[in-house]
Amino acid sequence: MVKHIVMWRLLDAAHGNPAVVNARLIKEKLEGLRDRIPGLVSIEVGIDFSRTDSSADVVLYSEFADRKALETYQSHPEHEAMKPFIGGASSERRLVDYEG
Repeated sequence: MVKHIVMWRLLDAAHGNPAVVNARLIKEKLEGLRDRIPGLVSIEVGIDFSRTDSSADVVLYSEFADRKALETYQSHPEHEAMKPFIGGASSERRLVDYEG
């Protein structure tokens, strides 16, 4: 099993929306991939409520059957289609991929 965790800090405003709206849209878009990409076992997106200086605004936690499934996800057209929106709304991105 491969875990794929990504955290984003969002811009105060992007795409004509405040960060809080973009956070909800990112959550909807990512969770909409559930049952649509082979090898994607689970996906969960959280929106931070603590709002501290060290917080990220949005976190993605997903599990894949194996590394090949993660590679499939990364290049899947539905995942590729949301990258411009997320990238345009974020100021920082961190990720961790690991087997466990």
